[in-house]
Order: sequence, then C-alpha cells, then structure tokens
Amino acid sequence: MTNNDALRRIRYALNLSDDKMIKIFSLAGQEVDRATVSSYLKKDEDPDFKTIGNPMFLAFFEGLIILKRGRSDAQAKEIKEKVTNNLILKKLKIAMDFKSEDMHEVFDLAEMEISKSELSALFRGTDHRNYKECGDKFLRNFLKGLALKCKDAEKEAE
Repeated sequence: MTNNDALRRIRYALNLSDDKMIKIFSLAGQEVDRATVSSYLKKDEDPDFKTIGNPMFLAFFEGLIILKRGRSDAQAKEIKEKVTNNLILKKLKIAMDFKSEDMHEVFDLAEMEISKSELSALFRGTDHRNYKECGDKFLRNFLKGLALKCKDAEKEAE
C-alpha cells in the first residue's frame, strides 16, 4: 500500500478535516498548506497528485500521536525508519492508545479473524523469529474496522 493510499484511508477512518490534517503536520513541526494536504489525498491519476515521502508521512504519525496522546520526550529524536505496513499499524495503535483487545475489536468489525499470536507477530522486531510482515490486506481491513469503530463512537456521542 502506498503512503498516499494509507493516508487517504486513515483520513477517512478518523474523519479528519483538512484543517485537522494541517494541525497534525504542524504538531510534528511540518508546515503544510491546504493545497499540499489536498495534493497528498488526490488519486494517483490526478494531475495535482503529489507523493507523500516517508519523512513527511512519519511526521504525520508523530503529529497524530501528539494530537491523540500528548507530547513525549521520546518524540524529540529524529526518526529515519522505513515506512512499512507494520510501522503504520504500530503508529496507529500508539496514537489511538489501543491495547490488544482493541486491535482485535477493530479487526472483528472488519470481519477479519486474527489470533493473538498473529497480532503480536505484527509488532515484533524484524529480526525476531516470530515476526510477521503486515500485508496490504491486513492493513486495509484494520483501517476499514477503524472507520467503523470511529463511526460507532461518533453515533454514541450524539
């Protein structure tokens, strides 16, 4: 899954407006305007489409974590990780303050069965013998379930 595709799906799942997206980037020290955010969210075929690079995509996650959970000293370090589906899943888990039960609930909402050991394997280090790569299908289903969970939470709040 491309960074742009994941960003579009996260935006939909969390119901983030352009202004909220701009705020998220600014919390991580990245100043973007509405046109830039819009270009990241456009379909690949659109002439105004702009690829969101790894550093900017990671900044989005750091801003999302700060927005949802507050600033931390651990976020002060410069991050140069490779963006993978596993990392996206991990960052969303941190931002949403999800425990394993919450993750299972989200996967259940997307009608995807995942065992406890399968889930924990997604969060292991790449050098661990039980590490499992998070495929696009897993991430898509997680984002689908997250959208359903957030929509349910909005209905309850009304």
